[in-house]
Amino acid sequence: MSGSHGHSPGVGGSADGSAAVGSRRLAVAFGITAALFAAQVVGSIVTGSLALLVDTVHMLTDVAGLGVALGAQRLVQAAPSGRRTWGLVRVEVLAAAAQAAALLIVALVVVVEGVRRIAEPTEVPGPLLLAFGAIGLAGNLVALAVLAGGRGSSLNLRAAFLEVVNDAIGSVAVIAAAVAIWLWGFQQADLIASALVAVLIVPRSLALLRDSGRILLESTPQELDLDDVRAHLMEVEHVISVHDLHASTLGTGLHQLTAHVVVEESCFADGHAPRVLDALQECAAEHFPLSLEHATFQLEPPGHADHEPHLHA
Repeated sequence: MSGSHGHSPGVGGSADGSAAVGSRRLAVAFGITAALFAAQVVGSIVTGSLALLVDTVHMLTDVAGLGVALGAQRLVQAAPSGRRTWGLVRVEVLAAAAQAAALLIVALVVVVEGVRRIAEPTEVPGPLLLAFGAIGLAGNLVALAVLAGGRGSSLNLRAAFLEVVNDAIGSVAVIAAAVAIWLWGFQQADLIASALVAVLIVPRSLALLRDSGRILLESTPQELDLDDVRAHLMEVEHVISVHDLHASTLGTGLHQLTAHVVVEESCFADGHAPRVLDALQECAAEHFPLSLEHATFQLEPPGHADHEPHLHA
């Protein structure tokens, strides 16, 4: 006997209205970032600044990333089908991983271009660079305000928020370099600012890759201790042992648990098995840091495991 709660999968356990709000936030941020990118392309050409070029390339990544995130946010709302029983909840994870990988590529480009600029320095006009840096920062702050309220609702929105945060920091670095060049003629400030942007990009990108990788590899969620889960399940009356216990994350806020549960032989004879199943599912849904409402349990009599060819711990 097995059973699972009959919930339709949803991203982050949120209603369609919440997902729609997330899509609107991303759409606004995408529009702002695309406009800023166009402005900074002009600024990079006019000033010749490496820091502004890095910020522009970074912003191109943001435009592409936000576009992918916007598409993913809508795709994850797709209804489950016979072929995709969980719908497209993993699309947001793939989108987050792609954005993180793109940011790491940007950091590599910065290093290569920075080395080239040391050998072939470029004169950068400070006042003009300051103007474009200020425009970039203002736009990024507006985009951050739009995304801030939804960044905790999904990995996808978190990735988008982090990208814009990195871009805002890049704009601050560009402004600082512009002031140093304008007031003191310190042209090397442009290289220093571009290196700072690269340094800030790497750790956030690696963290995002790590989080999305854990989900794609179906690792046990960090908030769960499977030994603790097993111990709680075994406290349910009539449960003898638990094996083949697995837990994983499908998408933001959507977790699943599966287990083979050995119960007393009498439960199958006296019709008590359904009550044991209810107790197990209640335990999974309420007793742990993550709500494991998508729990599937296979109830077995003692000795049944001897017939299972692929027994796991």
